[in-house]
Amino acid sequence: MEFPDLGKHCSEKTCKQLDFLPLKCDACKQDFCKDHFTCAAHKCPFAFKKDVQVPVCPLCNNPVPIKKGEIPDMVVGEHIDRDCSYHPRKTEKIFTYRCSKEGCKKKEMLRVACDQCGGSFCIRHRHPLDHSCKHGGRPIGAAGCTAARASESKPSGASNMLSSSWLAQRLRWKVKR
Repeated sequence: MEFPDLGKHCSEKTCKQLDFLPLKCDACKQDFCKDHFTCAAHKCPFAFKKDVQVPVCPLCNNPVPIKKGEIPDMVVGEHIDRDCSYHPRKTEKIFTYRCSKEGCKKKEMLRVACDQCGGSFCIRHRHPLDHSCKHGGRPIGAAGCTAARASESKPSGASNMLSSSWLAQRLRWKVKR
């Protein structure tokens, strides 16, 4: 027993499958089977009607309104040329934190502050030994550093050798300067 009035044929030219539950495309209003109902699957010529995009200006981060059928890149380009509120500052500095060590002219992007004196230093002079820090509760120097290391919990084995060799190299480097 056949039901000739039941279902519809897929509107895709290469398919024409009889589907009892066809799906209608929102853009072109044609009936399609489950394999071809998406706009991409049947290459819908009216897909741009459903493709609603709100482009955002890459400079000012504001949404740029577009009308249907307009090319988003063109509209954003016109916005940048005419209405964009972004005005780049030529005097905007990235490296603003100057090293407080006497004689050093290096600058850093982020503030590297000493815990003891509160000064702003470059990466090279960030440690209290490197900028001859004299502030704080106890004197800072090579002897103070070794005493502080001795009072800390002593690690075992290879890590103890590593820390003592690092300290020895550090002290030799200070003497050479």
